[in-house]
Amino acid sequence: MSLNDLTGLTGEWLRGEGPRNDVVISTRVRLARNVRGYPFVPRLSAAQRAELSDLLRGGIHAISPGQDPFAYVDLSEATDLDRQVLVERHLISRQLAETDGSRGVAFSRSETVSLMINEEDHLRMQSIRSGFRLDEVWDEIDRIDDLLEQRFEYAFHPRFGYLTACPTNVGTGIRVSVMLHLPALKLTSEIERVLRAAKDMRLAVRGLFGEGTEATGDFFQISNQCTLGRSEREILDEFKTEIIPRIVDYESEARCALVRDRGVALDDKIWRSYGALCNARAISSEETLTHLSLLRLGSHLGRFDKLDLRATNEIFLMTQPAHLQKAMNARLSGEQRSVARAEFIRKRLGLN
Repeated sequence: MSLNDLTGLTGEWLRGEGPRNDVVISTRVRLARNVRGYPFVPRLSAAQRAELSDLLRGGIHAISPGQDPFAYVDLSEATDLDRQVLVERHLISRQLAETDGSRGVAFSRSETVSLMINEEDHLRMQSIRSGFRLDEVWDEIDRIDDLLEQRFEYAFHPRFGYLTACPTNVGTGIRVSVMLHLPALKLTSEIERVLRAAKDMRLAVRGLFGEGTEATGDFFQISNQCTLGRSEREILDEFKTEIIPRIVDYESEARCALVRDRGVALDDKIWRSYGALCNARAISSEETLTHLSLLRLGSHLGRFDKLDLRATNEIFLMTQPAHLQKAMNARLSGEQRSVARAEFIRKRLGLN
């Protein structure tokens, strides 16, 4: 599979399927692991990085499932644009895209599994699916972790657990991350209260592309910050039965209140956003996401029928900077991207 093939697909996390997909965009579980006998990534020599890349790539290839085999991208040889495509598809982190040296990523053709080599840790493994599917993503990545642990001896301490480059990952090395669409809480000015409560519970709140990004278009990633002293099951159960259901209920209540008390104003915002997308001749990715957020809300509330959820998600992904340039087969400046983005949207809406 080439990256050009990828850009013609929506991507697993944006399929708009799965439980509570009206609020929960995607569910991800990531594990951090290091191979015993090698220094952590920041202290690896160039020769050690290359050796470790080859070692891990070979092990990953050996466990690649026949029904959904892993594709591999050598990121040290990939272009900046190709690396950014992988970031936009949530297959690699910004850190892995921007660092130097021997590194790579293996991912399933369905894009549900991604295995990053030489990011902050030797191995960062993730499973991601659309909707609220914690058990499904955990079972998948736990199985892959077990298969790889049969081939590599992980750095592990009997008291502290799995050893990682960042102290916050020591222990289970698990990071549960759920991406939520919370436009009603934003419109009712309740979002800050909810986010403060999340932070008080020692949860990390980030934007669409994880660490170092701000929330745009009412999309928020909620994840645990600490793994030491708690089992994987405890962390997963807390997210499954307490944290995420509570936030989803708050958003659902806010949506009901908007429809009940401010229905006309809500419709006005939704249809103005549609009008902006239909008529813009230049538009930024941030503004596009803000408008698409309202269309997505309108679709789920049954107040907007011009665009289905799958089409909304497709426009969102294909108008991201790297995907847009791939579609245009050209390097574009920021101004050129804004013009091309508006043209792409109008064409997708059947207006060109």
